[in-house]
Amino acid sequence: MKITPTSSRMYGFMVLYEMHTDFLLRALAGIDQKDAQKRLETKANHIAWITGSVIHSRYFLAKSFSISLPSVTDELFENNKGIMDDANYPPLVDLIKDWQEITPLLQEVLTTATDEKLEEKFVMPEMEITLFDMIGFSSYREANCIGQIALWRRLLGYPGMNYM
Repeated sequence: MKITPTSSRMYGFMVLYEMHTDFLLRALAGIDQKDAQKRLETKANHIAWITGSVIHSRYFLAKSFSISLPSVTDELFENNKGIMDDANYPPLVDLIKDWQEITPLLQEVLTTATDEKLEEKFVMPEMEITLFDMIGFSSYREANCIGQIALWRRLLGYPGMNYM
């Protein structure tokens, strides 16, 4: 699909957005729900938490564009909550459903964002950056999280992630 964002600054991010959209689904392909919350006797974030965190981030970013929808990640990830040992995270199928719901909506507003919109302030606790910078951070973080899930696949005995 040819991407033609309103702001030329967004071109690279939109290419990555489409890649990450597909790669997350590929990273999760075939993962059994019972394995999604395994931590292998470590304190590492498990697949369900990592996936929920990435999805919650897309919903959070969408709010900057006046898209406010409920997600199965709302309570478990609000205020950047870390992983909780006793929490039961949503099934991967529900997380994927939310991913597929928010993705085209956010893609549309990111593609049509003007330079003026991208320069709006994005305020977080103890930090203020531009919306453009937040989009950049989100893109970096999505790639990082997908890589973590790909590693978990191997640690849990699944075949490596298929990129094609």
